[in-house]
Amino acid sequence: MNDEAPWWDPRALARRLPYLQARAAIVEALRVQFAARGFVEVETPALVVSPGLEPHLRPFATALEDPLGGPARALYLHTSPEYAMKKLLAAGVPRLFQLARVFRNGERSALHHPEFTMLEWYRAGASYEEAMEDCIALLAAGGGKFERAGVTCDGGVAPLRLTVADAFERFADIDLFATMRDPARPDGALLAREARRIGVDPGESADWEDLFFKIFLDRIEKRLGVGRPALLTEYPASMAALARLKPGDDRVAERFELYVCGVELANGFGELTDPVEQRTRFEADRARRKALYGSDGPPIDEELLAALARIPNAAGVAMGFDRLVMLATGASRIEDVLWAPVTAP
Repeated sequence: MNDEAPWWDPRALARRLPYLQARAAIVEALRVQFAARGFVEVETPALVVSPGLEPHLRPFATALEDPLGGPARALYLHTSPEYAMKKLLAAGVPRLFQLARVFRNGERSALHHPEFTMLEWYRAGASYEEAMEDCIALLAAGGGKFERAGVTCDGGVAPLRLTVADAFERFADIDLFATMRDPARPDGALLAREARRIGVDPGESADWEDLFFKIFLDRIEKRLGVGRPALLTEYPASMAALARLKPGDDRVAERFELYVCGVELANGFGELTDPVEQRTRFEADRARRKALYGSDGPPIDEELLAALARIPNAAGVAMGFDRLVMLATGASRIEDVLWAPVTAP
């Protein structure tokens, strides 16, 4: 965007217009793809009781006022439509997708924006293997050829598929399982030692997950999705989020991420449907947030836990739609593919 002109200046729009026209074409192609696969497009509220409990996410908070004068109710702008869409799964909608506006405070970079579009979909009776197949099929609808900062990726080529442990072994020379002998409480001190051995400064943190991402960003992420897409599978159990653990190997979860041109494009799960286990994870997330930031954050969505008991075996994926457009058009930053970006401070 022209630094001298606001986004609504005709010169700024003219520069972005080819990206925006491509965005509209990709939306249409995706809708055709989903319709052909029997999905129904849904809309769910942006205002929710619980926006997502990942410890590092910073939701926007607001209040719903009672027109009759009762007390206001604390609500949040959702960080993902996941909870509401899972409730629709529980209600009996077997295949659903949504292009949802979502909100995350404190995020702004070439790849991040405080308000952006999430493409999210769920399939009842499907495995997370099938969800991965969905991702690869949708890359074709997104243009097939992708580029960022001189790195290219052919979406028509069979993806590289490797587990998280494989990626750490191949690109960082680290045996990740050796640092997580207790899958529920992996050893941050051991991973810090491994980081130092390969020349990654662990800093003062002994938190295993923080160190995981420090090594991942330094040594692994930029090498994924180069030339062809990459599917990174079997995330450690401690990072399962809302995914179920892999049958036969409780060290890892049925969670994957899709990478194109070194950029994380999608995150998918074989969905956890055990409300007791999900409550335990939510409580752990809130405790971690409190330890890190001094507040346990938003409440647990009790309706979601009630709905989980009714959800059939299912798989779901969240894809960053703006990133998909960026990669399909070669745009350098997310504002280039937004009709009206959020004004910077």
